[in-house]
Amino acid sequence: MGTWERMIENFFARLDGPLHFRLIMQPLMATIFAVIDGVKDAKLGNPPYFWTVASDPKKRKELLKNGWKRVGKIFILAVVLDVIYQVIVNRWVYPVETLIVAFILAILPYLLLRGPINRLLRMYKRK
Repeated sequence: MGTWERMIENFFARLDGPLHFRLIMQPLMATIFAVIDGVKDAKLGNPPYFWTVASDPKKRKELLKNGWKRVGKIFILAVVLDVIYQVIVNRWVYPVETLIVAFILAILPYLLLRGPINRLLRMYKRK
């Protein structure tokens, strides 16, 4: 079995395996932080987070540092729980797989939601 096949198979095995509650709780926590930060951004009149990170090299470092402060703990928790999961289920740890799962659970929801929350609130505020 190839690496990608194993990773995909292992990812879907996490849906009902031990510690599966984290597949709900970690994205939920990242979403809560994204909403809080998106509301703050809208109140301050800041541009959308992900778009600014991607397009403004001058602000990128500061924004990434701020975002990491918000979701870094969730990411680290996701890494730790995934390592525990892999030891229980696989009796082995696949580090790249762990980082991908932690990114999907902790960072991706934050990146995808903070900017749109900001935009929605600013649009609502204008009306």
